[in-house]
Amino acid sequence: MKETDGRVLQTTATSLDVIEMLRELDGGRVTELAAELDLAPSTVHSHLTTLLTRGYVTKTGDEYRLSLRFLDHGNYVRTRKRAYRVAESYTDQLAQETDCRAVFTVEENGKGVYVHTSSGKHAVWTYSTVGKQFYLHQTASGKAILSEFPKDKIEEIIGQRGLPSTTENTITDQNVLFDQLESIRESGIAFNYEEQLEGIKAVGAPVTGPDDRVLGAFSVASPANRLTEDQFEKDIPKILLGVANEFELEISMS
Repeated sequence: MKETDGRVLQTTATSLDVIEMLRELDGGRVTELAAELDLAPSTVHSHLTTLLTRGYVTKTGDEYRLSLRFLDHGNYVRTRKRAYRVAESYTDQLAQETDCRAVFTVEENGKGVYVHTSSGKHAVWTYSTVGKQFYLHQTASGKAILSEFPKDKIEEIIGQRGLPSTTENTITDQNVLFDQLESIRESGIAFNYEEQLEGIKAVGAPVTGPDDRVLGAFSVASPANRLTEDQFEKDIPKILLGVANEFELEISMS
């Protein structure tokens, strides 16, 4: 977790813990939340009452759930930058041209975040839902983004997040990661060989703005056995680079 310069307010932290637990449990009662968070029921009730008053939770009987007010905030965050809005149509285009699942992702606080997803005819579910966070080193889009960062920033992210693995193919060695990032810089293409999910391969490409700063990355995912080697390593990258170039051109003309 990133260190902060200021004082952390415990009351705010507790409210956020309550919100996150409500999501994890898909709703809950005061006693359930108190037990999960190891807090007094009266404390949990006070935080829930405040959140209910502000419209961030709903209550049916004695069960609380997160409200749709978070949807409004989420939509604002997803569309607050023009690049994010423009990326949506290119994500759809990428899915149509490849018949695979396409995503547009960005980096925030050392993790990747899925901003847009789109499904082609043969798309497979990959847990890449909008808003979901992931470790950058485990995915094609994440490695594509990392390849655009200076070495000190990459080392800072690794220091904060580590290099945890989810499959036997996940990169867990910093030197191996840096070698792969150098190859990505040269080719403009990143590959994920079942490094985040078993049975899923992906191809990614970074996109930059007029100031040459990385905006995010597009990627395409497919079942490992659906695409031939040429399709995965040649055809898909060609389509991906074409879409990425079109996106960067539109952004540069704004």
